[in-house]
Amino acid sequence: MSGMSVVSRRAVIQKSAAAAAMIPALRWDALATATDRPAPNADRWRGLKVGVASYTLRKLPLEAAVSAIQRVGLKYVSIKDAHLSLKSFPEERRAVARKFKDAGITPMSCGNITMPNDEAAIRAVFEYARDTGLPTIVCSPEPNSMAILDRMVKEFDINLAIHNHGPEDKKFPSPYDVWKAVEGHDPRIGLCIDVGHTARAKVDPAEAIRKCHARLYDLHLKDIAEIGPKNTAREVGRGVLDIKSILSALVEVKYKHLVAFEYEKDEKGWVRHEQGFSCYHARLFSASRPGRCGKYKGPHWFLVRKGHRRRRRPAFGRHSGHICQG
Repeated sequence: MSGMSVVSRRAVIQKSAAAAAMIPALRWDALATATDRPAPNADRWRGLKVGVASYTLRKLPLEAAVSAIQRVGLKYVSIKDAHLSLKSFPEERRAVARKFKDAGITPMSCGNITMPNDEAAIRAVFEYARDTGLPTIVCSPEPNSMAILDRMVKEFDINLAIHNHGPEDKKFPSPYDVWKAVEGHDPRIGLCIDVGHTARAKVDPAEAIRKCHARLYDLHLKDIAEIGPKNTAREVGRGVLDIKSILSALVEVKYKHLVAFEYEKDEKGWVRHEQGFSCYHARLFSASRPGRCGKYKGPHWFLVRKGHRRRRRPAFGRHSGHICQG
């Protein structure tokens, strides 16, 4: 009898310890279920049109780039000339646009395209966008070409989104430099805020979004290793940018144009990061702590607020195609 009592006592102690250890987790899960986890069919991007700048996949052929965007579950694209030459014919442009659309991906813009101060060259870019069915051109024009740009946006009714390129850019280092150049011109001439280059120019990207949203027609989303002149790219969530504040600012101003993930590094290897990409970005708006989604068995990292960094490097390569459902 005493042996049974000992066993029973041990069992009770073990069960009690296990239950006590689970209480915080259960409370957290209950809180997350009630407040953080969206309904199965909810829009995880809060109405934002989140996609990919195909420059990210510039070393992949068109078909592989389309498949890569599909696998991470994004529905929009900005087309780089690596996937549709600026010298292409109108029928080729329509065919590429159709290939994206048939895959469930909507082309929203093209670029970045460097524009000289030459009307014929600028007109050719507008014809390229018109033939492809794009509402916006992401570009880097010459500041003294504004009169030509004014005429072109009126003729074609296509938005121009001038891209800022950070401290080494002598024309448009920050969004505020673009704003100063365009504010006296047709309202269809606006900005593409590159959040990485903006931060390197010592400007808060979220603040720039709020101040310039009236002419914000495209946005490049990325991360960087440090704030400063050095351009060391990181996958979103692995750097120092406050990604959640950037997305929150976009929601706040009711931004309706493209938010394009643009990775300057690892132009082929991005496909290997699909697992971490999908699981992380599914919870960018969540208040929940880092955790496992239940389907992906590797380590997770989520940047849910400024200063929160991953503990371990995720084992991305073995899990391509999995989309975290939160």
